[in-house]
Amino acid sequence: MSVNQIAKAIQGIVFDVDGVLTNGRIIYSDSGVETKHFHVRDGASIKLLANKGIEIAIITGRESTMVSRRAEELGIVHVVQGADSKTDALQTLMDNGFPSQNLCAIGDDIQDLQLFNHPSITLRATVADAHPVVLAKADFTTLRGGGEGVALELAELILKAQGKWDFD
Repeated sequence: MSVNQIAKAIQGIVFDVDGVLTNGRIIYSDSGVETKHFHVRDGASIKLLANKGIEIAIITGRESTMVSRRAEELGIVHVVQGADSKTDALQTLMDNGFPSQNLCAIGDDIQDLQLFNHPSITLRATVADAHPVVLAKADFTTLRGGGEGVALELAELILKAQGKWDFD
């Protein structure tokens, strides 16, 4: 089955944060405050996906107030931080209303392979600067690196396949 055929059925997307929605760098100030850089195109694209009926979730292995703030800004209610097991986190989300089939997972590092192997994940996506093992297992790789607006490429792929892309 082609990537476009798979994308046509996608009901929800699970985003990793560090290395996908950010460039993967974590900056600490002298006072210990953590900062992350999010791209405005990711935010706009996530809102577009949600407005077109695609459910959005975040599952990340780290805990960060910046992730909570960004999720709140974007209206993302399905968020799990500090996940030791991303598959357990996905199951928790599905038990609480997140779709349980035809899902896309986008990650960049080896711990994200857990999601790639979950039976509900039908589209495995990654970023251009992902770990080589993740690149090899992905069905779709963005042209941009993490933190550079990768959600736009994913939105275009899925919404075009579903006939919901209004920008051509």
